[in-house]
Amino acid sequence: MTHSAENRLKDSASPYLRSAAHQPIDWHEWGDEAFQKAHAEGKPVLLDIGAVWCHWCHVIDRESYENPEIASLINDLYIPVKVDRDERPDVDARYQSAVSAISGQGGWPLTAFLTPDGKPFFGGTYFPPDDAHGRPGFKRILVAISEAFKTRRAEVDTSAQALEEAVAKAEVFHGARGTFDARSVTAVVQSAIRQFDQQHGGFGHAPKFPQASTVDLLLERYQATRDDELLHVAEHTLEAMARGGVYDQIGGGFHRYSVDARWCVPHFEKMSYDNSELLKNFLHGYQVTAKPLYRDIVEGIIAWVTEVLSDQQRGGFYASQDADQTLDDDGDYFTWTLAEVRAVLSPEEARAIEVYYDVEAHGEMHHNPEKNVLWVASSIVALANKLELDEASARVLLARARGKLLAARRNRRPTPAVDETHYVGWNAMFASAYLEAARTLDRTDCRAFALKTLDRILAEGWESTKGFLHRVGGPRLEGTLDDQIFMIAALLDAWETTFDRRYFEVAERAARLAIERFGDSEGGGFFDRAKDAAPMGGLEIRRKPLQDSPTPGANSVAAIVLDRLYAYTGERLYREWAEKTLEAFVGPIPQYGLFAATYGLAALLHARHAVQVVVTGTAGDSRAAELERIAHETYRFGKSVLRVTPERLVSGALPATLRETLPHLDARKPEALVCVESTCHPPVTTPQRLASLLVEVAADVAGATGGGK
Repeated sequence: MTHSAENRLKDSASPYLRSAAHQPIDWHEWGDEAFQKAHAEGKPVLLDIGAVWCHWCHVIDRESYENPEIASLINDLYIPVKVDRDERPDVDARYQSAVSAISGQGGWPLTAFLTPDGKPFFGGTYFPPDDAHGRPGFKRILVAISEAFKTRRAEVDTSAQALEEAVAKAEVFHGARGTFDARSVTAVVQSAIRQFDQQHGGFGHAPKFPQASTVDLLLERYQATRDDELLHVAEHTLEAMARGGVYDQIGGGFHRYSVDARWCVPHFEKMSYDNSELLKNFLHGYQVTAKPLYRDIVEGIIAWVTEVLSDQQRGGFYASQDADQTLDDDGDYFTWTLAEVRAVLSPEEARAIEVYYDVEAHGEMHHNPEKNVLWVASSIVALANKLELDEASARVLLARARGKLLAARRNRRPTPAVDETHYVGWNAMFASAYLEAARTLDRTDCRAFALKTLDRILAEGWESTKGFLHRVGGPRLEGTLDDQIFMIAALLDAWETTFDRRYFEVAERAARLAIERFGDSEGGGFFDRAKDAAPMGGLEIRRKPLQDSPTPGANSVAAIVLDRLYAYTGERLYREWAEKTLEAFVGPIPQYGLFAATYGLAALLHARHAVQVVVTGTAGDSRAAELERIAHETYRFGKSVLRVTPERLVSGALPATLRETLPHLDARKPEALVCVESTCHPPVTTPQRLASLLVEVAADVAGATGGGK
C-alpha cells in the first residue's frame, strides 16, 4: 500500500483498532472483504488480535507494525487483519484455541497465519522483530510462512484442515455428556484446595490471577458445612489480594493480575469484568466474616468506578483502563519513588506511607528501580507504635496522606486511557454487583446507577426478536451468549430489587430467545454464537463456553439463571434446560477443576434449588426492615430476598409459584418465610432465627453433594 496519513482503521468503532490507524499497514477489519481479497490475490491472511489495554500488543505495534521494513513485507506477502478481542470475543476464542493447539500457549497479542478461507495453519503470541535468544524474529517468520504457503500449499491446507477438526471437537465437548451429579462439585473444591498457595493466598504460582468464582464456591461450601479449611482458603486469598499491590491502594480497584506469587507487582491494566466479580467476592467475604477490610475494598472499588470507569450522566460502565501512559513506562501512574512521596506529603505523612506501604529508596519496578508498588506491609497497630500515636490518630494520618497522594496522582500525572466502550455483558455483570452492594451495604447510589445502566441497555441494546446486542453505541454488533445470559441475571436482580415487572418480562423473553437461538436441543448446553447469526467467516465452528476465564463460564451462568427463573415461574422448560446444560459437561469437570468453579455453584444451586426469602410487613415497619437486613447480610449463593408489602401483594407482583405456595399470606405481619422450590419453612419473626435458618437450609443439601471437600 502507498502509505497515506491513515489506513482504513481510522473509522473503526473500536479504540484499539483506531489506535493502529497511523500504521503503514493495509489493515482490514474482520470481515468478508479481507478474505475475498486474500482469495483474489492468492495470499495468506495475517491475523493480529489484541486489545487497547494490552501492553504487549502496543509493544508489537511499535516494534513491528510501525516499522516500515516489516510493514512493507506484510503488505507485499499478506492480507493483514486486525481484531479487537473485546469487540469480537467470538473470533478471539476460536483462534486462541487454535494457536494454543499449535504453540502450547495463547494470549495477546495473538498472531495467526490463515489460509484465504480463514483456517489457521501457524501462529503464536508476541514475536520480537529480529532473531533473539535463539528464537526467530517476526521478519524471518513472515518470509518463511509466505514461502511455505506458496511452495507447500497442499501441506498447509491439510494441516489447517486437521487443526480445524481438532478445535471443533474440543470446543463442543463431544463425549462429555453424563448424568447430573452434584458431587462433581467435590472435584472442583478439591482442585482449589490442592492449588491453594498456603504462603501467599490465591491458587497456583506466578503469574497469579484472581479466581472470583472459586472464592465464592468455597464461601458457599463453608456456609453449608462449617469446614474451617474452606473459610481459611477463601479468607487468606481475599486478604492477600486486598493487601497486595494488585489492589490499587491509593485509587481503589484491582489490576488485572500479579506477575509474582505474592500479589505484589501487578500488570497494571484494570478490567471491568475483574472488578465486578471481585466486588461481589469481597461483599460475600464481608457477609460471611463481617471483616471491615472487606467492606473497605468494596467501597474502594465503587469509588474508583464512580470516578474513572462509568458514565455517571447516562448510565453504563466502561470496559477498561490502560496500564501505561506510554510504552516507556510500566505502571508509572500507579507507582511512587521515595522522593515523589516526600514531595507531596508532610514529613509525618510521608513516614506513615513509607512504613505502611513499604516505600523505600529501592522499589519493585525493573524499568525504574526507584519506583515502589504500594502494598500493605504493616498493621495499623504496628504503624501507631512506630509513630508513637494512638490507633485512631494513625488511621486519620494515613487516610489524609492517601488522599493527598491520590490528588497529586490525578492532577500531576497523565492518566492512562480509559476504553469508554459499553459492552453489554460486562455492564450486566457490574449492574448485578452494584445491586448486590446496594442490598448488602444499603448503598442507594449503587442501586440507582445499576438501574440507570440497565434502563439504558434496554433502550439502546435490546431487540425483542433477537435479544441483546454486544455493545451499546457504534455500528450494530450481534450479541454473544455472554451478553444474553449476564443480562438475564442482572434483570432478575433488578426485578428482585424493584418488583418492576418490566425487568422480569424482558428476562423471560431473553431466556426463551437464548434457548431458541443459542441452545443445543440435542446435546444440551448453549453455543456462544446464535444459530441464525451472520456467518463469522474463518473458523466457523460451534463452541460451548464452559471455563471461567476469568469471566464466569456462560453455560454455567445459563444454568443458574434458568434455575432462578424456574423458581419463580414453575416453568419446567427452564428446569429441564438447566439440567441438560449441566449434563452436557459432566465428563470434563474434574480436569477443569477450579476453572469450573461457576459450574460448581450452578450444580449446587440445581441440587438444592434457589432459596427465596419472603419478608412481609407494612412499608416502614422497623421489625420487617431488620428481617430484610439480616436476609441480605447472610451469604447464600442464588438466594433472593423479596420484600412483600400489602400493596405489592395486591398488585400481583409476587411470582406465580410463591402465590400458589403462599395463598394465605398476610403481608401486614412482620415475618420472614424461607422457601425452597414449593416448600416454605414456618415463618420466623426474629433476625437471629432467620440467620440460622438460612444456614440450615444450606446444610440440608451438604450430604447430597459430597460434603465440603
